[in-house]
Amino acid sequence: MDSLYLDMQDKNVLVVGSGEVGERRARRFLQSGANVVISSGHVSNQLEELGAIYKPRKELSKWADWADLVVVASGDTQLNQEVSSLSKDKLINRADHPEEGNLIVPSSFFIGDVQFSIFTQGKSPLMAKELRKRIQSVVNKKDILQLELQHFTRQLLKEKVEDQKKRRDYLYQILNDKKINELLDNGKVEQAQSYITQVLENLH
Repeated sequence: MDSLYLDMQDKNVLVVGSGEVGERRARRFLQSGANVVISSGHVSNQLEELGAIYKPRKELSKWADWADLVVVASGDTQLNQEVSSLSKDKLINRADHPEEGNLIVPSSFFIGDVQFSIFTQGKSPLMAKELRKRIQSVVNKKDILQLELQHFTRQLLKEKVEDQKKRRDYLYQILNDKKINELLDNGKVEQAQSYITQVLENLH
């Protein structure tokens, strides 16, 4: 199984089931810009405010056909099987039996603009939470500032250096530059950018 990121902007998602898992999945896709229809159960006020729409179970076939992605998160085994059959040609996330679906929705979180996803093959949601805490304790503010600085430097280098290998070498130099690291330790991003700009002005 390979990890992939899918742009959900304007994609259609059917969520069957409105318990804790269904609501969490629905919220996540809504926040990613997807159109979300919920069938079975109810739609919470929070999900309604985010744009979720409720449709009755009798219309399942219609909305399964409409969906690009189907989330099966009902506590009703028979309903889950019915939805899976209707969605056989779709991307489908089975919250009850992940191995029977073809799409996993891992635990995911951001630190700054960096997104981390953790999937334990379904072995331990508890360990997924613990690993998340450990990652959050290791990745610090300076790492995020360095990320922004690397992006800034890459844009400048693309204008000045055609050779990709040389650009990479310069980026490593920036990453390990003592003065730049001292500036970032003190949160002085603009000064670091100015320093880099001066250094790169001498490139030909």
